[in-house]
Amino acid sequence: MAIGGPALPWRERSLFAELMLSWELRSWHAAHNEPGRVFFDRGAPDTIGYLRLCGLRVPDHITSAAEKFRYARRVFVAPPWPEIFTQDEERRQTLDEAERTFRSVTGAYAELGYDLVPLPLAAVDERVRFVLDQTASPGT
Repeated sequence: MAIGGPALPWRERSLFAELMLSWELRSWHAAHNEPGRVFFDRGAPDTIGYLRLCGLRVPDHITSAAEKFRYARRVFVAPPWPEIFTQDEERRQTLDEAERTFRSVTGAYAELGYDLVPLPLAAVDERVRFVLDQTASPGT
């Protein structure tokens, strides 16, 4: 947005999806240089969900990336929370769009064999405690 480029969801959705994927692959590779546990906000399957939501074809290279660059089996998902939902300059989605996005993205993760764990609708510190408790045992 800062440079007026076209890779925005309200301008060129396919280009936006390609940049999403590029960023996720960069993050995935960068995480391998980090010690300890790493949490991602998004992943390659989000790109599949986004394209499907937009009614766009999912190119083979995006499916391949989501299959090849996998994350831990357990994925925490944050369902839309109407009581705190807001829009701003960057988050232009309506609540209805956010709910459809959630269904589309979580559907992509489920199809790829991930175990989805919904985050509680609670304060940030409670959510953090929940995630840390859920990931305390080895192999999670």
